[in-house]
Amino acid sequence: MSSVAAGAAALPAIAGAAETDPKASSSRDIYELRQYRLRKGAMEQRAEAYFKEALVPTLSRMAIGPVGVFNVMIGPESPTKYLLIRHASFESAMQLHHQLAADEQYQKSGEAFLSAPATDPPFDALESSLLMAFETMPHVQVPPHHGRIFELRTYHSPSERAGDKKVEMFNTGEIEIFRRVGLAPVFFGQRLFGAHQPSLTYMLTYADMEGRQKAWGAFGKDPAWKKLSTTPGYTDAEIVSSITNILLTPASYSQI
Repeated sequence: MSSVAAGAAALPAIAGAAETDPKASSSRDIYELRQYRLRKGAMEQRAEAYFKEALVPTLSRMAIGPVGVFNVMIGPESPTKYLLIRHASFESAMQLHHQLAADEQYQKSGEAFLSAPATDPPFDALESSLLMAFETMPHVQVPPHHGRIFELRTYHSPSERAGDKKVEMFNTGEIEIFRRVGLAPVFFGQRLFGAHQPSLTYMLTYADMEGRQKAWGAFGKDPAWKKLSTTPGYTDAEIVSSITNILLTPASYSQI
């Protein structure tokens, strides 16, 4: 069995369902969410040049993307670069490392970052997660204007069933309510691989902080949300154990 086939065979049940349910996956994005923890100074500058001049252009050349590159505006561990890489398939995500290793143009343009020694490393830490897009929002939606505020939210659940139930809640009507009250989603994804499972992550975008406050205020007062959030099986006490929330701004070269 090839390494790609073996990796596919090891995917969780949700991925297996994706291969048999035509609504479940082939037309749904796969997201790679990366966090590069950096130190201010030379490390941060070198990473910025790598993302801008090597990684993002190479992914575009490989028809992988769009790629979002974000800086922490409000949140822990700044400076940290968040990258959202959209893949069209599991195979694309699994092959990316080997494709980059074999790409001479990428290796040359990213040399300073890729060959940084242990005494002056390229980053302090790198975390990566793989997520599957939700059924009712199968593709990333790039906002029409740049220079916005982005909010990255992760919901942690107390069990796998509870995590699936929270995904179901979004698909049942919560995403629709978001849109109606002015909470503009960029993506929704359920985590297949990575730390802190079971969990889901989604991103929203706003023109400014005033718009964010207004939209969340409308959401909290919305009658449909009040009804949905108090429905047995969908209450926070049953399906959400904690929430991580980070505000981001896009890099000038971000494609999202």
